[in-house]
Amino acid sequence: MGTVGAVNYLSLVLFLPLVGAILLAVVPGGARVHRNFALGISGATFLLSLRLWFDFDVHANGMQFVERFDWIQSLGIRYAIGVDGLSLMLILLTTFLSTIAILASFQSITERTRSYFACLLALETGMLGVFMAFDLFFFYVFWEVMLIPMALLIGIWGGKRRVYAAIKFFLYTMAGSVLMLVAIIAVVLIHRQATGSLTFDLFQLYGTPISRTAQMWLFAAFALAFAIKIPLFPFHTWLPDAHVEAPTAGSVILAGVLLKMGTYGYMRYCLPMFPEAVLFFAPLILGLAVIGIIYGALVAMVQPDLKKLVAYSSVSHMGFVMLGIFSLNFQGLQGGMIQMINHGLSTGALFLLVGMIYDRRHTREISEFGGLTRVMPVFSIFFMITTLSSIGLPGLNGFVGEFLVILGAFQTARPFAIVGAIGVILSAVYMLWMFQRVMFGEVTKEENRKLIDLSPREWAVMVPVLILIIWIGIHPKPFLKTSEVAVGDILKKYGTTEMGQVAR
Repeated sequence: MGTVGAVNYLSLVLFLPLVGAILLAVVPGGARVHRNFALGISGATFLLSLRLWFDFDVHANGMQFVERFDWIQSLGIRYAIGVDGLSLMLILLTTFLSTIAILASFQSITERTRSYFACLLALETGMLGVFMAFDLFFFYVFWEVMLIPMALLIGIWGGKRRVYAAIKFFLYTMAGSVLMLVAIIAVVLIHRQATGSLTFDLFQLYGTPISRTAQMWLFAAFALAFAIKIPLFPFHTWLPDAHVEAPTAGSVILAGVLLKMGTYGYMRYCLPMFPEAVLFFAPLILGLAVIGIIYGALVAMVQPDLKKLVAYSSVSHMGFVMLGIFSLNFQGLQGGMIQMINHGLSTGALFLLVGMIYDRRHTREISEFGGLTRVMPVFSIFFMITTLSSIGLPGLNGFVGEFLVILGAFQTARPFAIVGAIGVILSAVYMLWMFQRVMFGEVTKEENRKLIDLSPREWAVMVPVLILIIWIGIHPKPFLKTSEVAVGDILKKYGTTEMGQVAR
């Protein structure tokens, strides 16, 4: 079991942003102080989380850096957090993008800065808790707590229809969460009936004998909550509104981290606990995934708004993640896992770039641009790299995930893999067409001639993201190695082991 040489180190990473959010309420000073304080707290959290990466044992089974103690002993509820191959990269993605999002907000947020940055920090703790908790009670608490700061970010600092978008986001997610709570209680009670012990510990619940019929109902409840969060077609309608109305940082966090909670939920809870139900529902999930891939791409293609185009591209790209997960083989799950990270980086970068151009022109209409390469060459280069990453160009991160997903799906679900591959082509069509209209041609709008290229702060925002995009594209092995053991453990329930070989 991994160690970081200090007691409660993982709790420090988890709760430091929340402590920072609370302290921000009493920190004296103006907006500049609030920004710098929030950036310092989030940056420190990211640096602390890096130690988990360096101390993590990629060959070990189970949770590492575990912290566990009884909380409500009579109900079997424990404070239990840890890290394994499924959660480590998502934790690092969360701390990294949270820091980037705060830095990106320095110029765009000028009102209620204290509350804004406190919401971002509290949101960071909520997201980290989802990925760290392996007690189902605490998982559910973090899952729900995270909704509040995200809804506030959209509803207070969003666009013209911000209240509508915030309420829609909250109600959709809450509806699925209530059913998941019922399913959690049912699993715990089934475990008590079978073993005589009351526990919310996930790894004890993994071994609970659950009848096929019960698995069907429980899987459906969990799966609906996760499908809404992803969002899987046809539960996606809240996403474009939330993305378009959210401030730039909110869109980055929403696309980069929050959507991954749904796919992580499938891998952490549904696949290990309900194997018979997973095999039964897999064709349906795969069908919805490829519909989402094609639908998201086609709708993105006709969007006149840059941010809405990127939002619908998320529906398409998250379909690839689901296609990989429900291929139920090693390459598919590995592809789905790395694609979660890739989507967080590439789509997060796209939202950052769209936010930068919006700050300058106060419009996101594609027709309002054209010829930006002539006036913003650095911005154009960054936008080009991010666009190519999003469409899966070899040498950049998107290719690694999409290749593994299609390879895995081709082995076990060939028709779905073929349709998914068509989605890759459509992705190139709408992204490159958008890039051509925004970046090339003559400068037809007088306002665009006066645009200023990226500032040093904006360089600081984009360069770390682009480094990771290129690093994963050229040398993905360290990232794939991280999840290898955890993915193999999941597949043992389905009669397969590493590299998709049949277990004997």
